[in-house]
Amino acid sequence: MDVLLVGRHLRARRRAVGWTLEELGAKVGMAPSQLSMFENGRREPRLSQLDALADALGLAVADLLVPDAPDARTAMELELDRYQRQPLYAELHLPTVPPTRALPQPVLESLVGLHRELRRRAEQAIATPEEARRANTELRLWLRSRDNHLPEFEQAAADLLAVVDHRTGALKHHDVGRMAKHLGFSLIHVNDLPHSTRSVIDLENGRIYLPPASIPGGHGLRALALQAMAHRVLGHTEPRDYAEFLRQRLEINYFAAACLMPQEASVAFLRAAKDRRDLAIEDFRDAFGVTHEAAALRLMNLATVHLGLPVHFLRVRDDGAIQKAYENDGLPLPADVSGSVEGQLVHPAWAARAAFERTNRTTEFYQFTDTPAGTYWCSTQTGTSATEEFSITVGVRFADSKWFRGADTAGRADARVSGAPRSAEEAALVEHWRGKAWPSARLHAHVLAPLPAGTFPGVDDEEVYRFLEVHASR
Repeated sequence: MDVLLVGRHLRARRRAVGWTLEELGAKVGMAPSQLSMFENGRREPRLSQLDALADALGLAVADLLVPDAPDARTAMELELDRYQRQPLYAELHLPTVPPTRALPQPVLESLVGLHRELRRRAEQAIATPEEARRANTELRLWLRSRDNHLPEFEQAAADLLAVVDHRTGALKHHDVGRMAKHLGFSLIHVNDLPHSTRSVIDLENGRIYLPPASIPGGHGLRALALQAMAHRVLGHTEPRDYAEFLRQRLEINYFAAACLMPQEASVAFLRAAKDRRDLAIEDFRDAFGVTHEAAALRLMNLATVHLGLPVHFLRVRDDGAIQKAYENDGLPLPADVSGSVEGQLVHPAWAARAAFERTNRTTEFYQFTDTPAGTYWCSTQTGTSATEEFSITVGVRFADSKWFRGADTAGRADARVSGAPRSAEEAALVEHWRGKAWPSARLHAHVLAPLPAGTFPGVDDEEVYRFLEVHASR
């Protein structure tokens, strides 16, 4: 519900019938001050109150919920209100201007015009990777709308696991090979995979080519093989655009995770841990022989639907930039004007960044964090890839922390203030050095990269075809 829009519909109808706030209040048994707050969007009416107001004004409740503004002036007021509630404006730390009837029309038009230009320039600044970022944002929001749970892929994974009668524990490499054979494929490990690929499927000869080595624990090769098989199981065709390519990537990752950590066994394990108030990613990870990140993502898939726990997941680089993020617990993720969170810096006080400051990183780091949206409990584990350090975080709202190991932590941080300096000392520091510093920035290669060409984004088609031609005859 857009509270301000509903309020404006109320005001327009009340004035159309010629009633004052006092007259309408007398008919529905509400104080004029309360009605004024409804009309100005400062309080959300309950459904029963909406029903009473609509009845008194000769309307249906649906008439108060239509998405169109009642007049052009109201449309501009709503537009100004929406602009001022977006992160782009919040980053400026400027006061908001209430979009009331007292605001002169020329001033309203000027403010809306400035906001439109501000947004246009922000959108222009992200134009190069815009298609991919927007598609990825839409995919993240779609997944959130489903509580990060995709039952159709859970069932597809269960059906394939039934072929090898796997129910719980670590999925064996041998069983992954049997699953591939059931689908008409053999797994081949080679040293010369094309640089832009993680695996290659030879549809003509029924082969899946994989790298020769794996990360510790064997999770890497099993996951890669299962992801490749997922394309066949899920009926994927060549992606028509970047959005479909990203959607397929999400689906094969989900499918592979559902095979490595079957839903029935995973839920049983997690429910038992919750009953003991001892939920822990490290235990979940070890029970199924996967990576910490895989276990954290899998918990996110299952926690809301099966445990009643809204959660958030973060993968953050050591510089504080988000690489991957999902949430359905209201965590206020930083976002750019397009709604994308990848590349945005999380608050320095968040556990995802604070964990890098620890000397001992062998165990999970627990912390309560106060944010503008409330207090959250987080469990963070740091790791190292070939090129960088990163952290994996799973967190829940304060009220749900009681189910997790580490909920008794004394660690707490305040992340309610961010952005521009707040203290006089910080403001003076910025004023002194503004225009006098010239750092040499570390440029990430993807910043200047256009959208990759080819049938599969980022993959050199000819390199793949040469690879298949060489191996097809062996």
